[in-house]
Amino acid sequence: MFCVSRMTDGSLVSVFRLSRIVLLGSVLAVQLDSNAVWVKAGVSEALMSATELIHHYGYPVEEHAVQTDDGYILTHFRIPNGRNSSGKRQPVILQHGLSSAADAWLFAGKDKSLGFILADAGYDVWLTNIRGNRYCLKHISLSPDFPKFWDFSWHEMGYYDLPATIDYILAVTQQPTVYYVGYSMGNTMLYVMTSTRPEYNEKLKIGINLSPVVYIGNLSHPIIRAQLQFVHVFQAISEAIEFRHIPHIEMSLVSNIETFCQEGTLTYKFCIFGYILSFGGDIEQLNKTLLPTIITHNCAGTSTKTLLHYSQLITSGKFRAYDYGSTENMKLYGQATPPDYDLKNVTMPMSLYYGDGDLIVSPKVSHGLVHYARKVRYKTRRSSLMNYNTL
Repeated sequence: MFCVSRMTDGSLVSVFRLSRIVLLGSVLAVQLDSNAVWVKAGVSEALMSATELIHHYGYPVEEHAVQTDDGYILTHFRIPNGRNSSGKRQPVILQHGLSSAADAWLFAGKDKSLGFILADAGYDVWLTNIRGNRYCLKHISLSPDFPKFWDFSWHEMGYYDLPATIDYILAVTQQPTVYYVGYSMGNTMLYVMTSTRPEYNEKLKIGINLSPVVYIGNLSHPIIRAQLQFVHVFQAISEAIEFRHIPHIEMSLVSNIETFCQEGTLTYKFCIFGYILSFGGDIEQLNKTLLPTIITHNCAGTSTKTLLHYSQLITSGKFRAYDYGSTENMKLYGQATPPDYDLKNVTMPMSLYYGDGDLIVSPKVSHGLVHYARKVRYKTRRSSLMNYNTL
């Protein structure tokens, strides 16, 4: 496990160092939506929404709706104070990764989930979501039943969703800056925002990057590498049949997944094997008891364009805007190839965390990110957990 730090704020980074092993040792989660606030005894946590999970563990919760400049309605969850703290506190955003949701920071419980740990440490915790996941399927004029709703990638999440969210939080809390903790795609979005809308650098007290997916041209993930040769076929088919999004897991499937992946069953090893193929062999850091919950929470939905945009980063080796082909690129960008994001505009304080067992974000990639950012001063530390993967 490595850490690269620059101009770090001591208080939050100290809290995060205490909890990062717990966070990175568990897979990011999603939750099934529910209108209930109070949860009956015996209900599986795999079936709980973010609001229900927060209530389940004894914390206050607020739901906030934020409208983006292009009309998407985002639902965020707030833990305004912890079990033993109250009063005005510094806000912190916890932003999930690809095909996940705010529940990612909650399902490991009050003593092991970063959302609860930061709330108890005295922070105003905002668990944010992005367009296309199960909490953000509303728009002022578009329906998710139509392809136009899904015409976005992580570019729009960074250009529209994050700025709207940050402005809203700062207005509600009356604070000049906010802490930002992003995981995986949560950092892709962050660097889109800070490079294309550099005025938002000044609104971030620090950007804490967990496994920052930015430059991924040399990723070592064998399955993703094998699939790249079929990307154009997938894109052509998805456009022909208007397959524009990856749906979230339906509630009716949860009990089957729990049964299939329960430790001690004959099928349990298939789930472990699938985990290793997808995320790497760091099985020692996996909480096997939580495996059914992890799997049922691991698909909150996203657009196919988001996945295609990542495939373009891998094949090009660059961090750049979406490639529509030379003709459309000329219309949109005024050039045949998509423009690179200018990371010299990124001036926020930042701290990077990654593991050398990560199949997507390698130490080389993370140091490359630091190299591209402006006026970077950093240091590196290595822990005894040398095989940490991206999750």
